[in-house]
Amino acid sequence: MELMKNKVYRCRISDYTADGTGFAKIEGRAVFVPRTAVGDCCDVRIVKVTKNVAFGRVEKLVTPSRARITPACPVSDKCGGCCYQHITYEEELRAKEKKVRDALTRIGKQDGDRLLGITGAETTEHYRNKAQYPVGRDREGNIVTGFYRPRSHDIVPVERCLIQSEKADHLAGIVREWMTEFAVPPYDYETKRGTIRHIYVRTGEKSGECQLTLISATRKLPELDTLIERLRAAEPSLTGILINHNQRGDNVILGDRTDVLWGEPMLEDRLCGNTFLLSPHAFYQVNHAQAERLYACAVDYAGLTGEETVLDLYCGAGTITLALAAHAKHAVGVEIVPEAIENAKNNARRNGAENVEFYCADAGQAAGRFSGIDVLVVDPPRKGLDETARDAILKMQPPRVVYVSCDPATLARDVAELCGAGYTLEKAQAYDLFPRTFHVETVVLLSKGEVDSKKIRVEFSLEDMDMSEFQDGATYTQIKDYVLEHRGLKVSNLYISQIKRKCGIGVGKNYNLPKSEDSRQPQCPPEKEKAIREAFKYFGII
Repeated sequence: MELMKNKVYRCRISDYTADGTGFAKIEGRAVFVPRTAVGDCCDVRIVKVTKNVAFGRVEKLVTPSRARITPACPVSDKCGGCCYQHITYEEELRAKEKKVRDALTRIGKQDGDRLLGITGAETTEHYRNKAQYPVGRDREGNIVTGFYRPRSHDIVPVERCLIQSEKADHLAGIVREWMTEFAVPPYDYETKRGTIRHIYVRTGEKSGECQLTLISATRKLPELDTLIERLRAAEPSLTGILINHNQRGDNVILGDRTDVLWGEPMLEDRLCGNTFLLSPHAFYQVNHAQAERLYACAVDYAGLTGEETVLDLYCGAGTITLALAAHAKHAVGVEIVPEAIENAKNNARRNGAENVEFYCADAGQAAGRFSGIDVLVVDPPRKGLDETARDAILKMQPPRVVYVSCDPATLARDVAELCGAGYTLEKAQAYDLFPRTFHVETVVLLSKGEVDSKKIRVEFSLEDMDMSEFQDGATYTQIKDYVLEHRGLKVSNLYISQIKRKCGIGVGKNYNLPKSEDSRQPQCPPEKEKAIREAFKYFGII
């Protein structure tokens, strides 16, 4: 029987989707109902019907699930940040563990018992050390900060978020007041006009420091001295106030250039026994306590004895790499973001890690240049490993692969690929780094079976390998400095990326490239192209 749009049906919610939406079967048809809990008996109005599924909303909660609770957040039904405020934390952990297990069995074609369980967080409130508030106006024209409604640019005003740090909420409020008082307009994504796009606050759990970055579409702002004075007076732990310039027309939050308005350009924090200096661009897990547990699991799965060489792909600011280096003979980190690699190198020096090296390169291309790796650790973005990276891993054939993932579906896809080529899934453990949201982290250990047990070792020296493409001087910053010094020309990351492509050198997706191929973008002038090519030759890239 076909479901009718706008008709109300009674049903019982039986499961959750990957994004936390309730699932029910009505007249044999799959129906998705947001903000419901498994066990809810409810009357659901059908709002959309497609060929295979339907979507509904709750008209009446007939019998609530035992897992249902009253949300502590007043906008939990509007904001797109959290999806599990209406259920107990025990039920949330059950749903997340099932999500990972289902992905590994259905997509990965693996034994679900390899997942040993999920480690929950000690606290579900104010755990985030990174807040990025979009700025806009409400219907009355008032300046507001908050978070987007699902699948929109409509901002739900939020002055106190239960998962963000209280320092971040406080500082965002001061910026709002300053914008209102001095008529600083928020950026409008439809008209492409305005000034402040986001307010970005990062806090150090162990250091106690915090840093505020304004993301602005214009370079000049009024009464900055007043803002700085107010922010410093309101929050003594503030160590840096920065402005990031972003004139892009897309949804990318951070632009390429960041200037210091006051204080330090980096935020300091400590993780897994190491001290880190972090730029606004550097990746750093948002839940400090859970990140330490996650990384401890990754190190444990690596099975290091102090004699191994470890390769860490997608290393970010070097957090996992340094944790591995403490137990390995040699550790190498690879990351495509230049600012993150600069952070990683500085962090290694600060912590006295002499057995670690970092290279700025695409993960897949870099991995293909290594051999004799005992343990490979990967912590890719949500999209998982690309085909180049998977092929490189299979070419290297490391005895052990530790995969840290923030998306069970792409993890399971990659596990299926690697296991189909000779690897075995030994074990997995899930970690809840993002309470009240649908996100979950997982660590898996893959091994080559007999190759691992016989412990075949290949001795090699990094000095003997051709690492010219990834040497220290080949970062975007170093290339720009070389061109300026030798040719007196200023070149952008965009121009460098364009010439890299002309030379057949792979680059990442974060260097001012438009999403649409039809989008207009400035092309590198011939004299700057010549200068960039000279820099490439100097650094041994071509």
